[in-house]
Amino acid sequence: MGTVAPVGVCQDLMFLLSQASHVLQTEMTAALARLGISPRHYCVLKQGMAADYTQIRLAELCGLDKTTMVVTLDELERGGLAERRPSATDRRVRIIAVTAQGAHKVAEAQKVVAEIYDDVLGSLPADEREPFLKALTHLVEGRLSTPVACERPVRRRSPKA
Repeated sequence: MGTVAPVGVCQDLMFLLSQASHVLQTEMTAALARLGISPRHYCVLKQGMAADYTQIRLAELCGLDKTTMVVTLDELERGGLAERRPSATDRRVRIIAVTAQGAHKVAEAQKVVAEIYDDVLGSLPADEREPFLKALTHLVEGRLSTPVACERPVRRRSPKA
């Protein structure tokens, strides 16, 4: 059963973005669970394949706090998908290395993610897809790129399986 916007909220930007994010995150969580990973696992693995990142840098790239990153890496190591290796330049830090099994999992997950994205964007008229993505990217890279400081910081919830 879907969530229905309260009366008069059709132009409520926060509700619209939140609802879209929640439903997409839920769908992605369910689809990736069939592969034995979560969206968080996928993000860490995918980013980790791009370069030799430290645990801290990888957490930043994935928008994770230190505690969540440690738990995520523990899970990925137990599953044989990633491992922490000593840095060649600084033995105090660990580089996150994606294993061959992890790379295979990323390839599988990329197909699932692409199918979902294609399906979601396919629900828009063809001539609205690119302008929608361009506008959303502009917002996320610009005006909505950094949360403002507030007395009670808003926590981003992790998806639950």
